[in-house]
Amino acid sequence: MTAGTSFAGLLQRYFTQRLMHQRQASPHTIASYRDTFKMLLQFARKRLHKAPSALGLEDVDAPLVAAFLDDLEASRGVTARTRNLRLTAVHSFFRFASYEAPTHAAQIARVLAVPAKKFTRTLVPFMSRPEVDALLAAPDQRTWSGRRDHALMLVAVQTGLRLSELTGIRRDDVVLGTGSHVRVIGKGRKERCTPLSKNSRAVMTAWMREPLRAPDQPVFPNARGGPLSAHGVQYVVAKHVATASRACTSLARKRVSPHVLRHTTAMDLVQEGVDRPTLALWLGHESIETTQIYLDADLEMKSKLLDKLTPPEGKPGRYRPDDALLAFLKSL
Repeated sequence: MTAGTSFAGLLQRYFTQRLMHQRQASPHTIASYRDTFKMLLQFARKRLHKAPSALGLEDVDAPLVAAFLDDLEASRGVTARTRNLRLTAVHSFFRFASYEAPTHAAQIARVLAVPAKKFTRTLVPFMSRPEVDALLAAPDQRTWSGRRDHALMLVAVQTGLRLSELTGIRRDDVVLGTGSHVRVIGKGRKERCTPLSKNSRAVMTAWMREPLRAPDQPVFPNARGGPLSAHGVQYVVAKHVATASRACTSLARKRVSPHVLRHTTAMDLVQEGVDRPTLALWLGHESIETTQIYLDADLEMKSKLLDKLTPPEGKPGRYRPDDALLAFLKSL
């Protein structure tokens, strides 16, 4: 087995040549795919008793990939959606390998044939206006971290930015004053500007005057002035949800994550009558079809539609069989 057809060699070229150089994938995509293959290699080492650098491409076959995905669900408790995201990374690598190692075409085709797992598409979770108000009132703004958390959650729920976009905002990306907005690089390396409301602009103006804790710190830093991690933001939101649930009991029954704040923004826009193309533009969606999930979850819109309909005249009643044999069958 030559180094050119080894799994290690192919994987290194996949990241350096295909993802970084040719496709210029975003750091978030590279990090997600990197984590997938770290877990796959750890699983292969346990299953095959081989060091990752000693694996051949033929070792990573369809049964191993399927077993890896099943193990993710069993041992890590991931959802089917997360499982499918990991499979997307594996498929992407093997499409690259199909050109680099054509002698393994049959094996590669079987890996590419591993299907995504179907899952129930539940309604998107979101927060009501009283719940949002309670959450924003939860941080203690007498402290530095409380002021940061208040500003972060306010901007998140007003702009609908993704978590990676929110934590990646630099001070130069925030424009205050007339036409205040925040500039971010979203999915697909697309740059977009999202306006700030009057309230958000006032809070951000005060927050940007806070003393720096590091020379090149992001807008929402951690205690040392570095960027907040995804787990850090999740901790911040969970902490303040627990506090806010004492004043707003409905929050205690909800699982509120940073992404739920984005869903809340979208639902606010839908209930204000914003059309789907504008909603997709605001949220940075590639397709307006993605916004359909918010229309499905908008119960208020469905209630208004029901009010416009003439209800059929129905009489309450219960089926009663008129025959003894039918009555017997019905009782079984």
